[in-house]
Amino acid sequence: MYKIILAIRYLLKRRISYFSIAAVALCVFVVFVVITVLSGLAGEFKRNVHASVGDCVISSDSLVGFAYYEEFMNILDKEKIIEAVSPVIKNYGLIKVLAVNEREIDTQDTAEIIGIDPGLHVKVTGFGDWLYYHKENPEDAFVPDYGPDFAGCVPGIDYLFSRDSQGRYNVPENIARLKFQISSFPLTAKGALAKAGAGLVNTKTFYYSDITHSGVAAADWKRIYLPFEQAQILCGMADGPKRVNAIYAKFKPDVSLSVGCNRVKQLWDEFAVNKGKAKYAGLLKNVKVRSWKDHNRAIVAAMETEQTMMIICFAMVGIIAAFIVFVVLYMIVCHKTKDIGILKSIGASNGGVLSLFLFFSFLMALTGSVIGAVGGWQFLVHINRIEDWLFEHFGFQLWDRTIYAIDDIPNTIDLKVLTVIIVSAFSVCLVGAFLPSRQASKYQPVETLQVNQL
Repeated sequence: MYKIILAIRYLLKRRISYFSIAAVALCVFVVFVVITVLSGLAGEFKRNVHASVGDCVISSDSLVGFAYYEEFMNILDKEKIIEAVSPVIKNYGLIKVLAVNEREIDTQDTAEIIGIDPGLHVKVTGFGDWLYYHKENPEDAFVPDYGPDFAGCVPGIDYLFSRDSQGRYNVPENIARLKFQISSFPLTAKGALAKAGAGLVNTKTFYYSDITHSGVAAADWKRIYLPFEQAQILCGMADGPKRVNAIYAKFKPDVSLSVGCNRVKQLWDEFAVNKGKAKYAGLLKNVKVRSWKDHNRAIVAAMETEQTMMIICFAMVGIIAAFIVFVVLYMIVCHKTKDIGILKSIGASNGGVLSLFLFFSFLMALTGSVIGAVGGWQFLVHINRIEDWLFEHFGFQLWDRTIYAIDDIPNTIDLKVLTVIIVSAFSVCLVGAFLPSRQASKYQPVETLQVNQL
């Protein structure tokens, strides 16, 4: 009983212990808030990237693409692990935007061309959820409301609209009547210019039918979606053997990513061997089968590196907290040598004294963790309102919404993360308290209760 009574007394009466509690509370607060916000941003970014390509990508890095894709799609459709597949054309072109009355609105610019079949693509990716005007009927994404017979196109939202300071796009209720003149340099199956000596460029006119808002800056900025067959013709992939640049595949919910990708890779390797003597088999050598993560490693790896650096920085914060607990407890032990001597003289064991000060550090960790966790929880609940108030009165935003594709600051509280943070706080406090507590347990009454020290 004396251990509990003395530990509580030291906690309440020794003001220096308040600094240790404040350090623990501040560390828990900062780590909880920052990890919640940054993990939310990273998680949302990864989900959007994942939704843009499905689970597995069979692709060629060459603009020439690869042939025999329809045969391989038939093979994938027969696999039990595959839920849906979608062929994709990827190329680059020159874009000129005009009003229907031929008035030029935008100067000629470059953009990434993506050719898709919306009926197939929505089964594999989140394309249907990104649309603005055809969210309820995504298979008609390329059908302009003002001209059902026109060939439509769907640019990324940032191509036509800019974000305001609150991160909102001023998209009109009725779709604008715009024409997109898109020019591309078609390539043959051998990689040569398909129209060498005859103008070189294919140019087709498409009509603005919708926009996409995926949440991925690269996809929402200079990217424009076109009907699959039209894109195939524009890029020269309909001549000779029909070609695509990629096939996106989605696995069934109970199939793990690694198992699914390994199976697709096995199927592709077998398919490439069987097609080894075909006329355009050389194009199959450049094809890679990758998971959505590996396919987007350039941007996903950067996000994961930032998360790793964040964890390292917070580990340093934990070391600082442990050092503060160590100093506070060391000072308390130094000032309580007489108490320790008295306890030892009436029969307290070394383990009893050790457990006394460890329990004291446990109380500091408990008090600091509760204060930090409750404070962090309340801060996260109101973080967006706090930012709105700061922006309204001082013009301050954590992220400039005109630049960053962020709506609200993520504040979804993960109890698992909070539990890990609190357990880590307890561990840090006990580690920092161990050496002073061990030193206190070794004091002998004859050393601390000498007459000249009383």
